[in-house]
Order: sequence, then C-alpha cells, then structure tokens
Amino acid sequence: MPLPAPFCLCADDFALSPSVSRGIIEALSAKRLSATGVMTTRPAWPQGARELQPFQSIADIGLHLNLTLGHPIGPMPTLAPQGDLPGISKLARSALSKNLPVDEISGEIARQLDRFTEELGAPPAFIDGHHHVHVLPQVRSLLFARLEERGLQAKVWLRTSTDRLSRILRRGRHAGKALAAVWIAWGFAEEASRRGFAMNDGFSGFSAFDPKSDYADEFEHSVIAPGPRHLVMCHPGYCDEELAAADRVTVRREQELKFLLSPAFAELLDRKGLRLARLSDVIASEKI
Repeated sequence: MPLPAPFCLCADDFALSPSVSRGIIEALSAKRLSATGVMTTRPAWPQGARELQPFQSIADIGLHLNLTLGHPIGPMPTLAPQGDLPGISKLARSALSKNLPVDEISGEIARQLDRFTEELGAPPAFIDGHHHVHVLPQVRSLLFARLEERGLQAKVWLRTSTDRLSRILRRGRHAGKALAAVWIAWGFAEEASRRGFAMNDGFSGFSAFDPKSDYADEFEHSVIAPGPRHLVMCHPGYCDEELAAADRVTVRREQELKFLLSPAFAELLDRKGLRLARLSDVIASEKI
C-alpha cells in the first residue's frame, strides 16, 4: 500500500480578529492544519503571536501580506491618504497599469516583515498575500527585493496562486476564480524560481464563501488532482464584531472550522490517501 501523499493545508487571515485567531489555534491544536498566514497589520496580532509561539515547530507560520484591508502599519500618503488601505480592485488596477507608489509599498512590506519577526523571533516560513496581493505586478518585485536584502531566498517559500489548467478543470469547482488567479500571477512563479525561491506546485481552495453550500464537498474537490507540493487554502475561525466590521466572510468561517475539527475530515484524508504536512518539510525532503 502506498504511503499517504503529503499536502499543506493553510489557514489564511490569522489575527484578522481575535475570534478568527482563536479558531485557527483550535485547528492547529487538533493537528488539522499545517500552516497559517498572519496579518501583522491587525490589532489582534501581538496577542495572537504569543498564542502561535508553541506551534512554530509543528506548522509553517507565514506572513499574509496585507495591502487591502484596514490600516497600514506606517504612513502611506498616496496609497492610503485617509489611513485606509484600498480594496483589491483598485490596487490590482494600479498594479496592472504599473502605477503603484513603489516606495510606500516597499516600506510597508518591510514593516510587516519586521513586525512578524519582532513578535515571533524568526522570519516567516513563507509569504502569501491577502487577496493574493503578493503576486501582483510591481508588488512582487518589491517583495522579492525586500526578501533578498534579508538573505531569505533559501529560507522562505512563496505561495503561487497558479496551477496547471488540467488540474483546475479536473476539480470542476470555482474554475473561474482559479483561472483569474493564474492570470493575475502570470510570470510570478518563473521570476521567483529564477531568484531562488521555492514554491508550492498545486494550488486550490477557491470558494464563493456561500454559507448555504456544503463545505465538506467543496473541500473534497480541492484535493482532486493534487500537485507534488499541493497547497490548499482555507478560512476557519469564529465570528466576532471585529470580523463582521472588516470582512464579509463570517458564518462560513465557522462552518469550515467545524468540518476541519470533525471526524469526517480525518476520514476524507484516509479515503483519499492524503496526509497533512508542512510545505517546508516537503521541499526539504526533495533535496535529500
């Protein structure tokens, strides 16, 4: 019998709100996640960092770069003139037209990296982005430069939101979102690889975040046709007032968490011949 195939299950949005963090900690404690990306711009981050410290040796803890929600850490007079970051649509349009304030964004990337390291005592295991902002033109180049100046090329992996067309079509769910992510990230993986960064190979977890849909069924489709370094994103957590004020995805987070903590999740992995693994461990094993 073949050994179970490894894949990484990553919870986005740690520190988005205290209750989102609480749900992710619960899933980490139950060993139902192998990674989480943190938002160091959020008020819940310092307390959340203390709660995450015991999990640094068993899960990949990464930076969920945020340029679209709430307030930046430092002043950004062009991108956030009133102190509020723009939505993803506005940011993406500016990035695609190469009209972003690069000095401001470079400075904010550095601040978010610094705040991560200050609280956890080590650089992130990986970098991804809220709304995939890290793969946008201009943003990606600024991110590469900031990581390179810290000598992190061989120490962090990067999330690419691309996947092979054949895999996307075989999953048969949310293909439009997946293809849009491929388009936005066009060229990202090639440039990251040239610069010496490791990445996932296989990506899924796209969702309409409809609380009326069956998340168990949606998750099962996300692990169809996994790549050799497959990465699935998810959004578990509990609801609170801070979350409701910041994000439209509320009830669905509790549904995702309930499934991840249920026996049905473990049964699905057994049936599919899969096991949770840190992507950093998968990458390291390939070098042996």
